Amino acid sequence: VQLQASGGGLAQPGGSLRLSCAASGRIFSIDIMGWYRQAPGKQRELVARTITGAQTNYADFVKGRFTISRDNAKNTVYLEMNNLKPEDTAVYYCYVEAQLTPGTPHFLYWGQGTQVTVSS
Repeated sequence: VQLQASGGGLAQPGGSLRLSCAASGRIFSIDIMGWYRQAPGKQRELVARTITGAQTNYADFVKGRFTISRDNAKNTVYLEMNNLKPEDTAVYYCYVEAQLTPGTPHFLYWGQGTQVTVSS
């Protein structure tokens, strides 16, 4: 399974960015798609995730500002980030929890990370 993330970059405080992450390979099903982030000197933290059945979870620090969505037909997850703050600066990693064949365990797969910098 390969995950290709895109959409990072530089934004001003109060600005917006949209991240995308497409999963490819021999995938039977994807239960969870989501995003973590890691700022310099800090631990990786969950930003948001979407679970099969349209359930979504957000970290408190992004509620009301970020929106996660997924396109199951494209095995793609999106993260719409609005009202960005300097503290949102981090490398954002997408991940999926996927099953490759029926009846086998689910495993986590990670993308390569995309840099988001919020600065004036």
